[in-house]
Amino acid sequence: MNDETLTRLREKAASLPLTPGVYLMKDKSGRVIYVGKSKAMKNRVSSYFNDMDGHTAKTSAMVNMVSDFDYMLTDTNMEALALENRLIKLYKPKFNIKLKDDKSYPYLRLDLNAEYPRLTFTRRRGDDGAKYFGPFSGAATAISLMKTAQKAFGLAVCNRHFPRDIGRERPCIYKQIGQCSAPCDNSIGAKEYSELNKKAAAFLRGSLGEVKRELEEKMNAAAEALNFEAAAKYRDRIRVLEACRQRQKIVGSPDEERDVVALYSDDVCSVISVFFIREGSVTDNESMIFSPEQITESSDIIAFLCDFYIKREFIPPEILLGFDVSDEDMEDLRGFFENECHARVRVRCPERGDAHKLCEMVRENAAEAARRYAENAVKQNETMIRLAQLLKLEVVPELIEAYDISNIGSDNITAGKIAAENGKFLKSAYRTYRIKGTEGQDDYASMREAVSRRLKHTDDRYPDLILLDGGKGHVSVIRRLLEEEGVEIPVFGMVKDSFHKTRALTDDSSEISIAKERDVFIFCYKLQEEVHRYTVGRMHNAKRKSVKRSSLTDIKGIGDAKAKALLSHFKSVSALRNADKEELMTVKGINKTDAELILKHFMSENK
Repeated sequence: MNDETLTRLREKAASLPLTPGVYLMKDKSGRVIYVGKSKAMKNRVSSYFNDMDGHTAKTSAMVNMVSDFDYMLTDTNMEALALENRLIKLYKPKFNIKLKDDKSYPYLRLDLNAEYPRLTFTRRRGDDGAKYFGPFSGAATAISLMKTAQKAFGLAVCNRHFPRDIGRERPCIYKQIGQCSAPCDNSIGAKEYSELNKKAAAFLRGSLGEVKRELEEKMNAAAEALNFEAAAKYRDRIRVLEACRQRQKIVGSPDEERDVVALYSDDVCSVISVFFIREGSVTDNESMIFSPEQITESSDIIAFLCDFYIKREFIPPEILLGFDVSDEDMEDLRGFFENECHARVRVRCPERGDAHKLCEMVRENAAEAARRYAENAVKQNETMIRLAQLLKLEVVPELIEAYDISNIGSDNITAGKIAAENGKFLKSAYRTYRIKGTEGQDDYASMREAVSRRLKHTDDRYPDLILLDGGKGHVSVIRRLLEEEGVEIPVFGMVKDSFHKTRALTDDSSEISIAKERDVFIFCYKLQEEVHRYTVGRMHNAKRKSVKRSSLTDIKGIGDAKAKALLSHFKSVSALRNADKEELMTVKGINKTDAELILKHFMSENK
């Protein structure tokens, strides 16, 4: 930043009012690089451009990129915090921390109002009267807990719908090994099955001790009545619950329900770790890694936590923070929870006692996550440097895109693009291209069409390297395309051996062996396998949808548009087959006559 720019920014900041608001820092291209808020705009914004020697390295890095700023005034500080949160989501500024990939959290859903309740995995928390448990840090955690509940309480794991499917098929192996109460053959009635689901709900809420005591009472009663088979089932369920309890770290009294948030930051990265404590045990945890410049002060973390808890859709009664927070930021966070989330939450930064030790434990977890990240980052960087040397690239590639073509004959020809940034898959940049402008099966023309369509998306930054699942012919076609478009991006092919494994990289004239370059070979192999997996999966999805639509278009009056609308609404032909006339008529474009013909079609299939 030159003196002229600094003087201009100081004068502009000095003209701001001493009222709440949000400011947007911009670089010389006009891109928003940081969004912040303050209850005294003049003082806060001026502080960036005065006494610059007192800034941290992270704040200095941001300020040195600022060319101008905009601002919006609000009536209250709480309005400023809410507006800041929305603007961060809108602009995704470089120097603000935010949830990666706008993730949605997994839940477990249980509708206890149903005659036969069903425990399912979902990423949407609906207002439908069902009970939702979570959110969980990842799908693996949620699914593991769901399987534990199903095994411990004998809940059905199949896709059968009760009472509709009772008696239609023989019970599966889970009944034989004692892990399912088998409502499918009326081994258990609706009332008893609902009671099992209520016990599962208590377990999922965290009432592990209460559920275990009840099971022990039933086990002892069954044993006294000499019903040893029933006693053994209760014993096995107790063991499942005990195994679950042993995996959880006990850190407090049985009635404690709180989250603990800690921060670790160094020159390589910043890590925010959250431990979720339910019934005195750590039931789940999550660590989020950011580049070091994204956290410059505590207000950045406060804005992040607002977004974090809005997405989780659940806030515990107490949140412990293992880092220093100003009184203003603490007041903002409490107010945000109360006003935006309608929840009264006790938020505090403990300085001593067991709560402080808990914060230290979570901080150590964040530090360990940062250490592992740094080790992996060094290894990935070395791999990318070696890859650049082998391919004689001018720069070490940060963003790499890989392409593949998949088809069955000349139908549903699909191109897939995956991306890797700094050696790690970047799933938000994956794309699928349905090949439309190429007649017949022509891999070269299909690849050209896919890359050509990708280049038209100039809002997405171009990669530093393009890798094609193919040989010299593919490379030659794409290099010619790039020359025509006036785009300079290195292009190489990933050549496979007779066993369909990565053998070498190639340009349009010679091959570059990577067989003895272990890390480069593993990276390229994973890249080639991933782009192949992704592309084939997308092609098969398109094929299945096409087959389903074609089966529906055999029905009089149902064309492609109506078939697509039906499948979009019901998600599967199976669900469509079980729908009644009223449900069918709720689909856009389906009238009474259509619904009757659809029902008649499926009835004739069942004969």
